[in-house]
Amino acid sequence: AINLTLCDTNGGKLVSEVNAIVGKVVAHFPATPVGVHCHNDSGLGVAVSLAGIESGAALVQGTMNGVGERNGNANLTTIIPNLILKMGKELNCADHLNKLRDLSLFVDEMANRASDNSAPFVGTSAFAHKGGVHADAAAKVKHSYEHIEPELVGNRTRVLVSDMSGRSSVMMKAKEIGVDLDARSPELKDFLAELKELEFRGYGYEAADASFKLLLNRFLKGKKDDFELIGYRVMVGHQSALKRTVSEATVQVKIGDEIHHTVAEASGPVGALDDALRKAIAPVFPEIMEVELIDFKVRILESQHGADAIIRVQIESTDGHEIWGTVGASDNIIEATWEALVDSVEYKILLESEKT
Repeated sequence: AINLTLCDTNGGKLVSEVNAIVGKVVAHFPATPVGVHCHNDSGLGVAVSLAGIESGAALVQGTMNGVGERNGNANLTTIIPNLILKMGKELNCADHLNKLRDLSLFVDEMANRASDNSAPFVGTSAFAHKGGVHADAAAKVKHSYEHIEPELVGNRTRVLVSDMSGRSSVMMKAKEIGVDLDARSPELKDFLAELKELEFRGYGYEAADASFKLLLNRFLKGKKDDFELIGYRVMVGHQSALKRTVSEATVQVKIGDEIHHTVAEASGPVGALDDALRKAIAPVFPEIMEVELIDFKVRILESQHGADAIIRVQIESTDGHEIWGTVGASDNIIEATWEALVDSVEYKILLESEKT
C-alpha cells in the first residue's frame, strides 16, 4: 500500500486511544506510511490528529476551517501551524504559512460561510486584547498573551476598545489604526470618559475600527465632518398590484456652501438610504462610489424594553482594497443605520485624504 490511513469516522476516539492505536499500527507496518483521518464529534478532531502524528503517523487528513458533515472534520487551519510551529514538522506548505489566514477567509467566502472569529490562529479574535490590564501587559510582554507571533500565520494583534479600556488600551488602539496620541494629553482623559458614555448608550467599537478612528479625530483633533446633514426621510410602501414592497429615501446635506438634495428607491430602507446618501455626496467625493456594504448586523440591547430597546447597527464595508467596520446606536433602527452609513463614507473620504 502507498499508505495506510486510519479513520475515526464517528469522531468518538479520545487522545489516549488514538495514541495507542496508531502506535500499534506503525509498529506492525514499519515500511508503510500511516495516516489519520479524524472527525470532530467529540470536539477533539485537531487533538487526536496531532496525537496520531506524535505516535508515528506521517499523514494527516482534514479540511480547511474544519468544514465537514455533522460537527466537521479535523481543522487544517489549526493542525498546520501546530505541526510547523509547535512540533517542528517539515511540511511542503511551510513557506506559505503567512498566507494561512487569507486562505481560511477565501474558503469561507467561496463557501458563503461566516468566518469563525474565535478560530485558533486565523480568527479575528485569536490575538485580540480587550481589558485594560490585559492589553497593557500584552503591549509590554507580547508572549504573555500571544503564544506565537500573529504575523507567522498572516494574522495580527488587535486591541478591542470597550468600557473596560484604560489609557493604555486606547493608546495601543490609536497606534494600531495610525493615530498618534500623547499619553499625557489632558484631552485623553476626557476622551475616555466620552468613550464610556457612548458605550453606555449602546455604541460598541470592538468591530468598528473606522468609527473609533473618526471619533478620535473628531474629539482630539477637532476634525470637522466632511458634510453636514440637513435632514433625511425614509418611506416604505407596499404596492399590491405589483406584489412588492418599495422603500424611498430622501437625503439633504450641505457640503461647503452648497446644498445637495437627492432621492433614491430600493427594495429596502437601508439600500434606499445608502443610495440617496451616495448620490448626494458623490459629486464632491466621487471616491465613495467605490464603497460596497458587505455585512450588516443588528443587535437589540436590553431586549426587556421591547420595541423601545436600543438597537446597535454594525456595518462592514470595503473599497476592494481595505475592509472597515462602523457602528450606530439608537432606539430607532433607521437612525442607527444612518449613523453607521455616514461613518462608512466618512472613513473612505479620510482614507483618500491620507493618500495625498
